[in-house]
Amino acid sequence: MKLESKIKQTIQKYKLCNKREKVIVAVSGGKDSTVTAYLLKKFGYNVEAFHIDLKIGKYSEKCLGAVKELCSDLDIKLHIYDMKKEMGSGMCYLRTAIQAKSGKTKLKNCAICGVIKKWILNKTARKLKASKLATGHNLDDEAQTFLMNIFKGSPQLSANTGPISRNISDKKFIPRIKPLFYVAENDVREYSKKKKLPVVYEKCPCAIDSYRIQVRKFLNTLPTKEKQNIMKNFDKISGKIQKVKNTRIEYCEVCGEPARKNICKKCELVGV
Repeated sequence: MKLESKIKQTIQKYKLCNKREKVIVAVSGGKDSTVTAYLLKKFGYNVEAFHIDLKIGKYSEKCLGAVKELCSDLDIKLHIYDMKKEMGSGMCYLRTAIQAKSGKTKLKNCAICGVIKKWILNKTARKLKASKLATGHNLDDEAQTFLMNIFKGSPQLSANTGPISRNISDKKFIPRIKPLFYVAENDVREYSKKKKLPVVYEKCPCAIDSYRIQVRKFLNTLPTKEKQNIMKNFDKISGKIQKVKNTRIEYCEVCGEPARKNICKKCELVGV
């Protein structure tokens, strides 16, 4: 199939992983991460799955159910992070508390959730002795991120973006790979339905106010070819962006995780 061939080419061209490495796939229950896990397993890679149970009511229950079904069907070992058990509360309560502290500069739901999930993913992938951490980011996601950074006047924030993360090599940072980097979202959706994979297609109920949603609506008016052109332009200028990125990795003084400053974003948010 065309989608499978494109993903195989991306894995091989960018040397995302080999079959001796342990790859942890961050599975949410959505179509993108589900297809990522399904295909890496189909292609013969050594994969395990990791799911963050955000404890967002019925939505999280559906996602956890879909993930369990997928891993059972594929015979993949599943690791589950219980937000309430590990961090004392579900994402909704934690996010609301952070927003209350931020006052007039109220932080968006998705911004807070994204920071915390990234922190959990890297720390857990390292604990599980993973060589790579695979996510389901697709062509649309990457085009959105690149344009958002351009619109905000911060193209350097895309410096680490690519099918494989371009962060400085560090013992505490697990490289992230994105096998779907050049695959359109609609193609992923069609494939997941054709294969009848267990997927929760509804959007997160908390994703209602992010800047990404505005950019997504704009990009959804464009054909796939235009989105591909956006990422081709990104590829052309990525070398120049690399030259202006931060070349240092700090360790957070609070939690010890990799950070851009002396305190990581997650610890800044939760205030511990």
